[in-house]
Amino acid sequence: MNPSDNLKQIVEAALLASGKAMTLGKLLELFDEMEQPEKKELQAVLQELNEDYANRGIEIKEVASGWRIQVSRECAPWVSRLWEEKPGRYSRALMETLALIAYRQPITRGEIEDIRGVSVSTHIMRTLLEREWVRVVGQRDVPGKPSLYGTTREFLDYFGLKSLDELPTLAEIRDLDVINEELNLQEPNAGATNDAAAEEQNTSDDLQHESADPQAQETAPEEPSPQTDPEAEQNTLTAADTDTDEKQT
Repeated sequence: MNPSDNLKQIVEAALLASGKAMTLGKLLELFDEMEQPEKKELQAVLQELNEDYANRGIEIKEVASGWRIQVSRECAPWVSRLWEEKPGRYSRALMETLALIAYRQPITRGEIEDIRGVSVSTHIMRTLLEREWVRVVGQRDVPGKPSLYGTTREFLDYFGLKSLDELPTLAEIRDLDVINEELNLQEPNAGATNDAAAEEQNTSDDLQHESADPQAQETAPEEPSPQTDPEAEQNTLTAADTDTDEKQT
């Protein structure tokens, strides 16, 4: 087989057999020095394969670690049923922490807690480090020297990204309520919200009860009955007596 005539087939077979992303350098190592193609040729072949795989169940995808063959996003829900073990679900707190690291890196744990308003559990940070989605990239030059966290190449590969520039902008992120419905995650303040709603409902019921209970209704103050001023009354009597005396005279 002549490598120059079958370069596309060789690259396709290598990506399929590798099972992981391969850089252009790794692909070049497949060839002897005399038959090694140029990087431009490899890039052209990869682009051709990408077009050949269009509208199929698999695709050629460039991620942070290189090029790989993967299941298309449209077919992923059905293909995932091949494995009995379901992928782990991550809590809203973990995903919020990961998002803050991705968008605000480098960032310290204390800064994450200031933004979220709650403490970040050690379990969340350990999970992110064990998954190799984040890593310590340095220390903040402040008292205590807190660690600075940033995302990794594995993070980009897992989410099918070539670089951080491919992250959606904050304006493009969908409403969190829609995301919660799809992920079936419980909001951390859902309990407080429910309690507030219940308290509001109880207050409304109490007001209605008071309105219906005659004893609970406030009695409107009675208008004071007009009282006669004794001095004015005496003056009136005196005037009446004077008129009577004049008539008698």
